[in-house]
Amino acid sequence: MASLATFSWISLYLLAVLLAPASAQDPTAGFTAVSLSESNFQLQKPYNMPSSARYSFDGTVRRMWVLSSDEPFSPQSDTKPRTEMRMTGHDYSSGVWQFEGSVYVPSGTSGVSIMQVFGGGETATTLMLHVYNGALRYYNQKPVEDNIYNRWLRVNVIHDVGASRLTVFINGQQKLSEPGRGGNSHYFKFGVYTQREASSRMESRWKNVRILKKN
Repeated sequence: MASLATFSWISLYLLAVLLAPASAQDPTAGFTAVSLSESNFQLQKPYNMPSSARYSFDGTVRRMWVLSSDEPFSPQSDTKPRTEMRMTGHDYSSGVWQFEGSVYVPSGTSGVSIMQVFGGGETATTLMLHVYNGALRYYNQKPVEDNIYNRWLRVNVIHDVGASRLTVFINGQQKLSEPGRGGNSHYFKFGVYTQREASSRMESRWKNVRILKKN
């Protein structure tokens, strides 16, 4: 009987280990945050709108929204509507860089990019994170995280330029690893940028945004 009880406990332990979620990692280990001020956050919004019509910042949360019927960010642009932060002062062409931020996407937002690594060879970007019907995706392709509506997620995107590799973590869990798409200069963007099959209104909220560089 004792051996049977021992076997049962071992079986239960192994089952618990198999079902337990993978332990979270710290993607920022070995990186150092660069200094950021408000001057590093450059807002891009519909050119005919005041900033307050599409953006708010309470000192902690940056809230950005756009309508699918809005104008582009400049009269000369033929791109789709956006309200995005273009991170300035830390463009890069080599090394290993990281974007970190916590994002909240309200239900109903769909057909939109919420984060970009700008700069590609034959494409404008080397990575985009899209939202479609509550799922976060690599462009409109591979799933990254399901059921993202109405909850805060910590997003870490690491770009190893030399290895041409991008790695995405959600809440400390590695969710994606993809090759880069070339390009000679890169920078980070976040917010809302209209994509295919967009909802009439799109919004994302961000806090604790940092840029880091590998030591």
